[in-house]
Amino acid sequence: MWSQRVYQQCTYCVMDTTDPEIVFDEKGQCHHCRSYQQKVHKLTYQGKASDHDFKLLTEQVKIDGKTASYDCVIGVSGGVDSSYTCYLAKRLGLRPLAVHMDNGWNSREAVKNIKTICNSLEIDYVSHVLNWEEFKDLQLAFLKASIVEMEIPTDVAIQYALHKVAAENGVKYILSGGNMAGEAILPRTWFYYPKDSKLLKSIHRKYGTKKISTYPTFDYLDEIYYKFIKGIRILYPLNYVPYSKPDAMKTLEEKLGWVKYGGVHHESMFTRIVLSYLQPTKFQVDYRKCTLSAQICNGIISRKEALAQLENLSYDPDKIQEEKAYVAKKFGLSLAEFEKILSLPPKSYRDYPNNEKLLDFLYSTYRRFWGDERSYHNAGYDSSS
Repeated sequence: MWSQRVYQQCTYCVMDTTDPEIVFDEKGQCHHCRSYQQKVHKLTYQGKASDHDFKLLTEQVKIDGKTASYDCVIGVSGGVDSSYTCYLAKRLGLRPLAVHMDNGWNSREAVKNIKTICNSLEIDYVSHVLNWEEFKDLQLAFLKASIVEMEIPTDVAIQYALHKVAAENGVKYILSGGNMAGEAILPRTWFYYPKDSKLLKSIHRKYGTKKISTYPTFDYLDEIYYKFIKGIRILYPLNYVPYSKPDAMKTLEEKLGWVKYGGVHHESMFTRIVLSYLQPTKFQVDYRKCTLSAQICNGIISRKEALAQLENLSYDPDKIQEEKAYVAKKFGLSLAEFEKILSLPPKSYRDYPNNEKLLDFLYSTYRRFWGDERSYHNAGYDSSS
């Protein structure tokens, strides 16, 4: 599935033929940024209309949660988006409960940021800790499967923890830090549905060595249960405000003592090496192109500035061997064993049994009849659609 096309880069954003399904028009502009301009920009901040909608939504969250100890749940990672969502929620007078899914890979900065944010904003906090031996085996299975979506085990566990805690506390709203300002562009070939339990089980069956007994599952059936039976909704507050990640970082640093830790999602040691090194070098998937392209479309950064950033490596060549050695040791592998797994030929999720057709149908149907237009992240959004 990896691109064998002659290299071409969009003349408006910085997406290129490393997305093998990218389509260019006669002016050399790609379908991702055309889609943004035609549809997605309406899902970002729209001035007074967004202010009005957000005010109504916030009041509804307060009303629906007035008899519970909390009126919303926020997943926190120590990163910018979730930390700023906490800041915004408190500023609006909401009573959030912070939830962190601990998969064993938290960086020191992430742990410190979570504590700092929750203490400064006086937000109660709970942590859902995974069984490390089971989770480690599942992560290694995905590494051996050699697909780009190596973070599916983490993504599934996060959704489980958030919905479980919300249901246990009688909370109807989960506030997510997902946002269109920086995440509106995402090719399907770079990000498959994390809620495909058929794919997860097939990979575990082929490469796992331990029985799964405590690892939580969260697939479309769980999502239907929580959404339609328990009435729990996921909201994306950052789509209702003029959100800029650089501005948010400055606010968090100055007002709350939050500490900058590096690139996007680098609050996890495993995610850091996956996003910054493994995906770009093995799969030609550099997520910086998605983030920067979305920021170009949203007027946050110029294409020239984005191209300048992409001239730098996505990882630090002076530290990468040290980081790989750390990850290998935590997995209980020698560096040579870890390198051997990393060097396996790249594959696609389509090389394993999966529910892609079913999920395509379910999510497209949901978006057509029930989808909150600002909830694409929750409904298997990809910018190719």
